[in-house]
Order: sequence, then C-alpha cells, then structure tokens
Amino acid sequence: MKKFNIRKVLDGLKEQASSSASSGQSGALENNLMHETLQSENFQLCKTVRHGFPYQPSSMAHDPVQKILAIGTQSGALRLFGRPGVECYCQHESGAAVISLQFLINEGALVSALADDSVHLWNLRQRRPAILHSLKFNRERITFVHLPFQSKWLYIGTEKGNIHIVNVESFTLSGYVIMWNKAIELSSKAHPGPVVHISDNPMDEGKLIIGYEAGIVVLWDLKSKKADYRYTYDEAIHSVAWHHEGKQFICSHSDGTLTIWNIKGQGKPFQTITPHGKQPKDGKKPEPCKPILKVEYKTTRLGDPFMILSGGLSYDTVGRRPCLTVMHGKSTAVLEMDYPIVDFLTLCETPYSNDFQEPYAVVVLLEKDLVVIDLAQNGYPIFENPYPLTIHESPVTCCEYFADCPVDLIPALYSVGSRQKRQGYSKKEWPISGGNWGLGTQSYPEIIITGHADGTVKFWDASAIMLQVLYKLKTAKVFEKSRINKEDKQNTEIVDEDPYAIQIMAWCPESRMLCVAGVSANLIIYRFSKQEITTEVVQLLEVRLQYEVNDMESPPEGGGGGDRDLPTPGTASPSPQTTGPPTHPSTSSNSSDGVRDNVPCLKVRSTPLKQSPGYQVELVVQLVWVSGEPPQQITSLALNSSYGLIVFGNSNGLAVMDYLQKTVLLNLGTVELYGSNDPYQRQPRSPRKTRQPSGGLCDINEGSASEDRCKSPTSVLASNHQQFYNGGGGRGAKMSRKLSLPTELKPDLDHRDNSFSRSRSSSVTSIDKEAREAITSFHFCETFARKGESAITPCLYVGTSLGTVLAVALNLPPAGEQRLLHPVIVLPSGTLARLKGSILRMAFLDNTGTFLPPALRPGTSPTPQAPTELQESQYAVVCSEKQAKVIALPSQNCIFKHSITETSFVLRADVVQMNIGNCVACFCANGHIMTLSLPGLRPLLDVNYLPLTDMRIARTFCFTNLGQAMYLTSPTEIQRITYSQETCENLQEMLGELFTPVETPEAPNRGFFKGLFGGGATSLDREELFGETQAGKASRGLAQHIPGPQGLEGMKGAASGVVADLARARIALDERGQKLGELDERTAAMLASADSFGKHAHDMMLKCKDKKWYQF
Repeated sequence: MKKFNIRKVLDGLKEQASSSASSGQSGALENNLMHETLQSENFQLCKTVRHGFPYQPSSMAHDPVQKILAIGTQSGALRLFGRPGVECYCQHESGAAVISLQFLINEGALVSALADDSVHLWNLRQRRPAILHSLKFNRERITFVHLPFQSKWLYIGTEKGNIHIVNVESFTLSGYVIMWNKAIELSSKAHPGPVVHISDNPMDEGKLIIGYEAGIVVLWDLKSKKADYRYTYDEAIHSVAWHHEGKQFICSHSDGTLTIWNIKGQGKPFQTITPHGKQPKDGKKPEPCKPILKVEYKTTRLGDPFMILSGGLSYDTVGRRPCLTVMHGKSTAVLEMDYPIVDFLTLCETPYSNDFQEPYAVVVLLEKDLVVIDLAQNGYPIFENPYPLTIHESPVTCCEYFADCPVDLIPALYSVGSRQKRQGYSKKEWPISGGNWGLGTQSYPEIIITGHADGTVKFWDASAIMLQVLYKLKTAKVFEKSRINKEDKQNTEIVDEDPYAIQIMAWCPESRMLCVAGVSANLIIYRFSKQEITTEVVQLLEVRLQYEVNDMESPPEGGGGGDRDLPTPGTASPSPQTTGPPTHPSTSSNSSDGVRDNVPCLKVRSTPLKQSPGYQVELVVQLVWVSGEPPQQITSLALNSSYGLIVFGNSNGLAVMDYLQKTVLLNLGTVELYGSNDPYQRQPRSPRKTRQPSGGLCDINEGSASEDRCKSPTSVLASNHQQFYNGGGGRGAKMSRKLSLPTELKPDLDHRDNSFSRSRSSSVTSIDKEAREAITSFHFCETFARKGESAITPCLYVGTSLGTVLAVALNLPPAGEQRLLHPVIVLPSGTLARLKGSILRMAFLDNTGTFLPPALRPGTSPTPQAPTELQESQYAVVCSEKQAKVIALPSQNCIFKHSITETSFVLRADVVQMNIGNCVACFCANGHIMTLSLPGLRPLLDVNYLPLTDMRIARTFCFTNLGQAMYLTSPTEIQRITYSQETCENLQEMLGELFTPVETPEAPNRGFFKGLFGGGATSLDREELFGETQAGKASRGLAQHIPGPQGLEGMKGAASGVVADLARARIALDERGQKLGELDERTAAMLASADSFGKHAHDMMLKCKDKKWYQF
C-alpha cells in the first residue's frame, strides 16, 4: 500500500495559494493598467426594425390617399409599408389573428379586428404606431368590418347575423343595432348565417347592403330601420361589390358563379356568369366550379369596367396553381400565382365610391409573397417589388451580420448584382409610395448574408435600418444535378433532402474572399471578380478525415489517450502534403471488399462552368467516405485571406488547406492535437456503417420539434444527430452554424460538467459515453504559439466541444512569388486553456485592451515583443457555453474569469467593438442577452429578452460591431435589435414616418342637371341617426371598452400624436384669429360709418327743426 505523505499535500496547497495570489495580483495590476471605457449606461436593449415578408398573412388594407399598405397576420402582427425603405412593425398583445383591417382614409389611423372579437384603433401619426382605443365583444363573434369613407361610424357584422355600430372617435357602441331576424323577416325560414359583407350604396348613404353567408342579400334603409329589398340565391355568398352608380351590385358564390343584381330587381339576378365554367350546348346550367372567394367591380370613364376575382377555377384543373382572373370587356386574363391567394385589393385613382374608379393596379397578397399587377399595360405585367420580401425564397439555414464594412464593398456587390435582375417588369413606379424616410445618424455600411436550403447565398445591404438585396450566389452550379440511380444515392449522400443546403459561411469583408460549407460535407472557396470567366475544370481537393481509436486496448497509466504509434487513417504528418494535384485527386484507392470508400457525397461538374462577374469558384473541397463510413458534417470553419488558408473541423478532427497552392497542409484527428498530453481516456468504438439522418437544416415548419432539440449542443456528441457550432474567423471572417433547440438542460450536460471537473485533478479521465470530441471554433491571429515565447508568430487557435483551446503554429513563406512556391509548415503546439462547455468564440487584445485584427496585412512580418515580468504582451479572450476567461500571453495565466450561466448555456458569443471600447456579447438559451467588459469581464448588461422557443433563433442569432444584432424571428422575417444606448436614443429619428399631410381629393362634381333634378349622391346625418339622443345607449354587457396602453412607450407615442394635434389646432387658431381680426376691422368701419350717418342726421334735424311742413 502506498504511503500517504502529508508534506507533499501541504506543499501543493502552498504552491496553489501562491499561484492564485500572483494571479490575483496580476489581474489587479492589469485592471489598473487598462482602463475600461465601457460602462453599463452605454448599453440598452431594444428592437429596431423587422424585415421580410409578414409570416402567415391573413388580411390587408390600403389607404388610397396616403398610399400606404397594411398587412395583418395570424399571430396578431401588423406590418405597414410605404415607399421603399418606409416600413413599420406592430404587435397586438393578445396574439390573435387579424381578420380585418380598415384605414381611416387620410386620417392617419387604422382599425384592426381580431379573431378574439376585439377591435382596435391605431394611431399612425407617430413613428411607432400605438393603440388609442380597444373594444372587446363578449357575446358575439366578429366576422366583417366596414368603415365608409369620411365617416366616424364603423359597421361590425357578427356570426349571429347582427350588425353593431361603433363610434371610432370615442370607441363606444351606438344603440342602433340591425338584428338578423328584422333584416330577413319571412324571406327565409332558416338562420341566414354570419355576415360576410357590409357596404353602403355609393349614391345613397342611407341604404346599406348586407350579405349573409347562406345566400341572402338585404338592402337596408337606415332611416326607416327596415329592409327595402331582399335578394335570395341558392348558393353561399363569399363577397359583394357595388357598381359606382349604385344601381347594380355583384355577388360571388361558392359554385364559381357571379350574379349581377339590379337593386330594384324582383328576386332574380339580372345576369349570371360562370367565368371558368364550361357552357353546355343544350342550355343547361354549367358545371360547378371552385368558390369565387372575392370579386371587385371597378369602372372606367372611357372603357369597359373591370371585374377582378380570385378562385372560381373548374374542378378538373387538378394541380393548377392559384389564379387571379381579370375580366375587362370581352377579354379574360387568368394570372397564375406561385402561392395561394390570401386577399387582393384594386388600387384606384379616387377614394370616392360614387365616381368612376379608374383602377390602375391590383395588390395580391399571397401566402408567401406580395404581387402588384399593372392594369394599365397590355399583358398585365407586375411591378418590381422594392421591399425585401424574398428572404424566404428558399428556407434560410444560416446567416451572418457585418457592421462597419469597407465603404467600397456595397457598391461593388451592387454593380455585379444589378446584372442579375429579371426583365419584363412594369415600367411604372411602385404605386405604394406614402410616408417619408427617417433622418438616420448611422452612416456606416452594414451587410447581412443569408445561406439557404437550395445552396444560394444572398448579400443584403442593411445600412440605416433598411434592407435591400445586393447579390445572389448559386453554389449548386458547381455540382452535377443528375442522380445516377437510387442505390447510388443511398450509398453516397448523407442527407435525404436539400443536399446543397448552406451550413456555415466564412467571409472576409476586406479581401472579399468567401468560403461556404454545405450540409453534404463540402467546402467551396470563392474569389470576387468583376470579369466574366469560363472555368474549364473546377479545382477539387478530396479529404479523408476519420476518427479511429479501435486498436487502442488500454491507455498508458500516466499519459492519456494520444498514442503516437496509432495515427488516424488518412492522417498527414505535420509537414505539408506534397500530393495535392490541382484537379480531381484521389487520396487513396477504393476498398477491395466492395465497401464504399473514397467517394464524395456530391459529384463536381466535369463540364466547363461559365462564371458571371461576382463570386467565382476558386476551389472545391470534399470530405469522402472512409471504409464504408460517411463523412461527418462540418461543425466549424475559418478563412484567413492574409495567410491564404482555410481550416474546417467536425467530430472527427480538423484539416488545414492552402487555397493558393491547392494543397492539404494538415489532416489530424482531434486526439492527435493533444500529443502526449491528452487529459481524456478515449473509449474504443466500432466503425459506424449506418447512414446519417438528414441534417435537418430546413426545419422551417413549426411544431416539428423532436427530443433531440431539447439537448444542449454539447450533449449530442454521442448521437448521430449532428450539431453545428460557430467559430472564430480569420481577419474579420465570421461564420454561422446550426444548433439544436435547447429548452432545458439535460442530464447529459450535467454529466459532462462533472466529467470536466474531475479532469482538473487527474491526468487521465474517461469521457465515458462521448467517443468524439468535435472541433467547434477556430481563430487565426498573430500571437504566441507556446507558453513563455518571446516572439509572436502566425497561429491558429482551435476550440473543442469539451472546452479545450489548442494552439497550432503556422510557418508561412514570405509574401509574393515565394508564397506560391514554398510549403506552409503547420505544427500543433499544445493546450492554452480549458473551460466548461463547448468553446464558442476566441479573440485577442493587445496590452492596452485594443482588439487585435486576426492577421497582419500581406507583405508585413510580425515584430518580436519581449514580455516583461509585470506586463504581458497580449490577452486571449475565450468564451464557452458556460464561462469566459481572459488569459495573459505568453505566460498563459488566467487573469479574469466569469461564470456566464449555471442553469443554462450560451448559444452565441461574439467579441464586438463598440464606439468607445470592446466587450463580449452573449445570447443564452434561457433568453438572456448579456454583455461583459474587457478585459475585466464585468457584467454590463443582462436582459431577459427572448426565451428560446425555436431552433431557428438559435441557428441564426448573431451579434456584430457597434451594438447591432439580428435573428430570424420567423421563417420569413429578420428581426434586428440593438444593445447600444446611443442607437436606442437615435432610433426615433431613424424610423420613417407613415403619415404625411396630404389634401383629400375633391368630391366628384354632381353636374348641373343632377343637382337640379336630384340625380346625385345623397348624404346621411349619421350623427343624428346613430347618436345617443335618437338611438339610445347600447347594451352594457355587449362589449367592453379598453383605453390605450398607459405605459411609457404609449405615452411617448401619444405625446407625439398630441404635438401634431396641437400644431394643427394652433394653425386653426391662427386662421380663426386672422378672420376675427378682419371681422373686427369691418365692424370698426361699420361703426365709423354709423357715427357719420348719425352726425349728418342730427345736423339735418337741427336745420329743419323750425320749418313748417309746407316750407319743405
């Protein structure tokens, strides 16, 4: 039995205490030397703007005078659009679907009706619209809402068939109610169904037409409170529209027919039309068609009227896309749409319903698109949509956000992207042109890059809180599209769907080099060029990367699991590979026993590739099958254009490539990075023969969460489900990743944490069930490769899923011609640090706390810096899922450490540059957004912003410099936020204005004869009819009035609205005062005239006083 020695224990404790004391002294000293400029008051979190197509739209409205468009969604969101660049997002608190929207035309207000039977009045006269009033119905369900032009009385139809009237100024109910039984009386024995339409006669405001779902239409006289006429049809009604003269109306029905009625008709329609029905020769009724969901009837002064309808196709058109039909005179145009039609609106020259409408465009709201059709041009071309509504054209799989880019970058991308635009659009300007742009103070360029499931990469100009597509890159062009056969597909592809999906992106804004990693274990390196070229043969490298420790029987007693005599198959030595042909190489021969070996997942095209100006393929790298095992998907990626290097890693190991010389420099398993200092005992494993499941990058559909999504990204290393992590980039390069959806911590994560704690006290620790240690992040930098070195050299730092940071030294030839002729030497050089959780981000600071660029410019060489005893030369910032550390270099002492979270884990971490300093920004799975100071790691901001409920948010959340961040809030929308106090303060000025003062067009002239003989429109005194004096009070329990929000934001919004109202009142008072002044002057003149007249009369009286009557 080994003898216990207490002296050694005491010596160890003394040594540990002295080292911790020196570390604390060093930390205090560094804190004194480096003044931290960022304080907590520099940070504030708020949403800035939302881009993209409204997710799951449900309703739409248009203000023809202000020229703004409103779209409501099934989640209670409200999106308002003006001229390009003027957008606004609002949200109803209840989250109920928006079933109807009605503008108070040219009043700067909007009424929304929700599926929870509430009605809201929005004030649009402020930059952030706010609710002024709400009304919640308790007894009846709302089905239809109508607000006549220039009226303050809102008609609300219900499921019971009743119609209630609301005063939009006070948002109170009128006592005037149209009951369904009074409306139909004895015309039907059954209930007529819900109200599907309400509108007043264009020529007589006192006549109201009411459409019931069962097929009954009632013309109601508001004054006499009775029905004038009732029109019955044996098919259900979906919509009703008036002719502008008020003598006819048209109904659309569920059997695909249109019926035109005269208002004084006697029970039968004047005309019945089946637009898409086949007319039988024997005069019988045509075959029924699909329902016509909506019809609009618009007249023109000089030509035939337009009838525009959605639906109504015959049932035998199986598989035909949704259509919008435009009937004009004898011509019928059927316009096919890409998605189902939600709603459409016809844009007209006049807001008055009693005049010729003169339609010029149709806005069609589809499930996933917004289309505007030009009615004035032959062929009905569509307008080119200037809004950024194509984010979801293919599902977004990853994204990145770059702020403060080089100023020449956006013009360069725009110049090559402008050549990609489609032709055939309408030549007219975009008709939705209301509002004004904000006066933004942010002048730095911002770019968002999105990767998609079909292999496309889109570059977006995100400057000044706007969004505009710049350039679109199709990466799938590099590969052959045709499949050989089904059996071959099953054996080579590692995903079942979307084999070209983008998984990770690394981009260098300065050099414009781009590298994308696909879900099929492939890399494509692109170089930016403004010249068109034709590539005869695409450059290809194939890499064998396998993790294999099967032959290891037992680890050496004191050494860990890294046995140098057992290299990974296909692993290169640290010296550079010289066998890397520039075309299509084969790194090893195929297996002789029929097992698939050395086969890539996708086949690179062999025909010449024409490459347009923009991003052009420089090199393709593919991982290949090894002994019947498919390649593991890539989990991390970094690009450094100064070094000309690309590095990627997965759960097997990493590979470093020289894309200038087209060679593989290093191909190592994760175990071999440790050398003889591996702290873990690796469990043997058998080669896996089964296929990987689909990567699951495109899980855009809601409600498809599985058990795997509830695990931490680091707890799934033992499963087949691959997880993607972010990593550090070279020279400003950043990258995206895919993560599982973590909603709670699993025992796997706790178990891993315990395993880590044991590894601190033992040189040999079992990883138990985790047979693989994945590479999760990279960072290129000019720093110290080893502890105690005196000179900085080019290095690559590697982070793993078990929290280890390892260094790899790079020996680069001089720049210029020698760089292309001499090999790059790559050599692993030891461990820097260990943290809890997977490593997410690494960065480096100099001894003043300034952020170090990831690499020197080409052509420069590092300058040796000799460290002193009291001052370190650099500081490494390392952030993992659990904690952050600042490590002094070259001594490798940890001077600051901060535990970010104990109960959750970090999903995204970035070291970002603010205006006056640097900080670490983190987004946790529990929804907290935090910032930490550098180098002290003091908490500066901690806000519970967004509890993670969807994998999409975890996959797309990213921070960038100057306090900006973004994520995909829905499959079709990007939400941008800021954590900068300065941006929050200036946000109000940066936002656009929806409401602008515009004069309401004049009402149509009645004409002499119409005015003489009473043929024009007749008005109605609704105030007298619906007011409390005549109509009485409404039932108290029918609806509940809810005032607008009383919070600070609502008060600010109301204040801006009140200021506008006060300004208008002041102008009115000035005008009134001017008129009163003129009246006063006229009164004074009349008074002077009266005085003069009185004086003359008195003189005359005195003169004639003594005269007799006969003397006159």
